[in-house]
Amino acid sequence: MTETILPTPSHTVGPFYGYALPFPEGEQIAPKGHPDTIVLHGYVLDGHGDPVPDALLEFWQAAPDRSLAGAPGSLRRNPVTGGFLGRNGTDFTGFGRVATDADGHYALHTLQPGTAGVPYISVCVFARGLLHHLFTRAYLADGTDPLLDSVERERRVTLIARPGENRAYRFDIRLQGEGETVFLEFP
Repeated sequence: MTETILPTPSHTVGPFYGYALPFPEGEQIAPKGHPDTIVLHGYVLDGHGDPVPDALLEFWQAAPDRSLAGAPGSLRRNPVTGGFLGRNGTDFTGFGRVATDADGHYALHTLQPGTAGVPYISVCVFARGLLHHLFTRAYLADGTDPLLDSVERERRVTLIARPGENRAYRFDIRLQGEGETVFLEFP
């Protein structure tokens, strides 16, 4: 007799990741003090518009020179504990990981992405209540882009960060409901 084994069902993504995944200076993709640093910041909001205080966001982007390789080894480990000491402070990695604060706010310090066409930063959202993490993009301008062009005009605004003062861009992420951010599906 052959026993049928069912796959393990999905469970919510968090909030356990908040203890192990964040690392020192995860929000600091640009080397500290770099004159071309920009800030991408905003809030992660639930379907009621309330802040999500324990979300975790991962960011990936091209370097200003359009390279996608990043700088391997720029995250230093403590030789005694194996934990992260932080970034080396000089290399651009193209990767960041940021937890939201008690108000659901996050801030990422990076350099302008060198993507062909409209510059964007890829975002992955982990939050309690999600069965799977969510992918989206934060475009730093509006324009012609294959992905943006495929989204309905009234929904594409959820993918475009609003420029502000001092090289800052505001990009809020709404997980569901009115004004829900467009999330991407990957096979």
